Amino acid sequence: MTPETLATLHAQAFAQSRAWSAAEFRDLLSSPHCFVTGDDRSFAVGRVIADEAELLTIATDPHNRRKGLGRKCLASFETIAREQRATTAFLEVAADNIAAKSLYLDQGYEIVATRKAYYKRPNSSPVDALVLRKTLT
Repeated sequence: MTPETLATLHAQAFAQSRAWSAAEFRDLLSSPHCFVTGDDRSFAVGRVIADEAELLTIATDPHNRRKGLGRKCLASFETIAREQRATTAFLEVAADNIAAKSLYLDQGYEIVATRKAYYKRPNSSPVDALVLRKTLT
């Protein structure tokens, strides 16, 4: 997937907040620590440094939600992270993103911290970010 494809899908998936640009995806993926998994319907971008993995973003086309694609991308992210010797995975999610929060908790992630008013929303109050962690075995 090209940075342009990733940016287009990210903008569709995150219409309520600032989407990432093609340049931002290009910069991320130029790092040897970063990787992308998925397809043109859903993808995840992660990175592994030392023994820690971070899910940087996961996005699903709104027309393809509730089909298990996000769950599949999350599982693939974890598999790649394990292959790169990560033992712990981290991510953050907007506190008001009920579907994503439910997915992560269902997959064994635990809330370990809150970043107050982290996500800025146009014409709305800022939203907390929840930091989640999972031990990869």
